[in-house]
Amino acid sequence: MVSASPLPPAVFLMGPTATGKTDLAIHLCQSLPLEIISVDSALIYRGMDVGTAKPAPDLLAQVPHHLVDILDPAQTYSAARFREDALALMADITARGKVPLLVGGTMLYFRALDFGLDTLPEADPVIRARIDTLAARQGWEAVHRELAQVDPVSAARIHPNDPQRLQRALEVYYMTGAPLSSFHGGPRRSSLPWRVLRLALMPPDRTRLRERIAQRFRQMLQQGLVEEVATLQARGDLTLDLPAMRAVGYRQVWGYLEGRSDYDAMTVQAITATRQLAKRQMTWLRGYPGVEVLDPEHLDPNGVLARVRDHLGLQ
Repeated sequence: MVSASPLPPAVFLMGPTATGKTDLAIHLCQSLPLEIISVDSALIYRGMDVGTAKPAPDLLAQVPHHLVDILDPAQTYSAARFREDALALMADITARGKVPLLVGGTMLYFRALDFGLDTLPEADPVIRARIDTLAARQGWEAVHRELAQVDPVSAARIHPNDPQRLQRALEVYYMTGAPLSSFHGGPRRSSLPWRVLRLALMPPDRTRLRERIAQRFRQMLQQGLVEEVATLQARGDLTLDLPAMRAVGYRQVWGYLEGRSDYDAMTVQAITATRQLAKRQMTWLRGYPGVEVLDPEHLDPNGVLARVRDHLGLQ
């Protein structure tokens, strides 16, 4: 079926961690004129391969992924910068006669790209110092509890061990009297000049996903995750205050290497944190407009291929 829309096509492939997004994306790229843009806030960092489940170098050579290995872990990235980079890449891919396939689980990036960014107030050093003092005295969990009282929606989406986002959410409330979640608003019309097919791998039963998350993290340990984090730690210029080092898995292994937990406790903590991340990702997806949900446990890759082919207007 050929679409009557004058807009060029694009495809989003979203979903929580460990649902098989990369494998499906590769399958699609092998048959269709698609080009992958990664939508993952951890894959952007060089030297963070095992703990991010980064595709192997030979696979990346076969099927290139944009926005992978673009920054050093000491650098920071934002939803605004992602949107700018992704829009430029989508335009370039379309101009070359291909179709952008955006793949990942960083839902904030997807929303920023799809619906634009709301105007938020500039940072206030005095208020930030007040929040930092609370965190220093009572811990970031106390900051999270305070955020939950004034902005439960943001608190549900932000992990208690994510100081940067906790601080920003509470700062916005202190400055404006309105929750950060109110700035994001509800579902809006996409601002993209593309005709987007939004697919999401979402298991109806989380039991199997929880098992897959545990299995995958243990595989990461076998593949050298502890050694990878030790190498990063040995650089001397990285700290847990950096977004890269707060990534799930890296934060827990970092604490283990500093002697704050034993190996078994670290493993449980990392698996639990990854499951919590998946739960937050699914919360985002349930409120995402226009999504076609696919069950990763009963996936028909060729059926998905046919659906994408139809979206592209190919016979």
